[in-house]
Amino acid sequence: MAGLLTLEQKLQHFRKEYFYRSNQAEENRKRENQAATLIQSWFRGCLERAYLSHLHKKAIIIQKIWRGFTARARVRQMVKAAYFIMKMNFYEEMAVRIQQRWRGFFARKHIHSFYARKSYMEGILKKNESVRNELDEICDLQKKERESLKMIQEQTAKVYQAHRLHYLLSTEQCPGVFNSPFRQAPHEMELLLRQVKHSAPNRMVPKSRVSFLGIPGPAAHGFSATTESPWMKSTRICSFRPALPPIASKNYQVMVVKATTKSLDLED
Repeated sequence: MAGLLTLEQKLQHFRKEYFYRSNQAEENRKRENQAATLIQSWFRGCLERAYLSHLHKKAIIIQKIWRGFTARARVRQMVKAAYFIMKMNFYEEMAVRIQQRWRGFFARKHIHSFYARKSYMEGILKKNESVRNELDEICDLQKKERESLKMIQEQTAKVYQAHRLHYLLSTEQCPGVFNSPFRQAPHEMELLLRQVKHSAPNRMVPKSRVSFLGIPGPAAHGFSATTESPWMKSTRICSFRPALPPIASKNYQVMVVKATTKSLDLED
């Protein structure tokens, strides 16, 4: 009996303990479940990360090997292409040299002649020299013609000036402006005035018949610019100035002539 009572007491105590522990387990079940889930997730994450790291390393090794293989194959192709290009360049250069030698030999032997070319160049030099000499002669002739034409124009201008200044010619009573008594010989213009005849013009000459710088043009009336010597006596009529007014008195003319003579002497 005592044993049965003890057993019943233990059974009741066991029930109470079971009920208490069941309540405790029920209360901690959710928290323990979350903790177990967290532990499992961490563990599985570590396993997966380790596995992925292993796969990544193996993939890197595979890629490294494959890329090395493809790069070596590409380099071999590049080396082959470069070697082929180098050989072709060498062959082309040698072919060009051979063609140069052959074409030079063929041209010198059958097409061009060195001595014929030399004689041709010598002929050109002689022709150039003769042409240059002819051009120099023509240039000298043209220069002489220009100088002679310039001299003729100057002499013609002097004759024209003598026609205009013929009234300054010396007379038996009074020396002219260009015949100063202080000179050893008469002035050049005085000699020219003696050779030129004067005829008083009756009308004005149109402007179209007078050229630049006061020298008469080819269409001027009463004066022609010919190539004859201007120092010869001219019988042409000068009509480039209007008729001069009559001289009022002889004393006035003498005073003007003396004043002009003094000015010319001072200039000399």
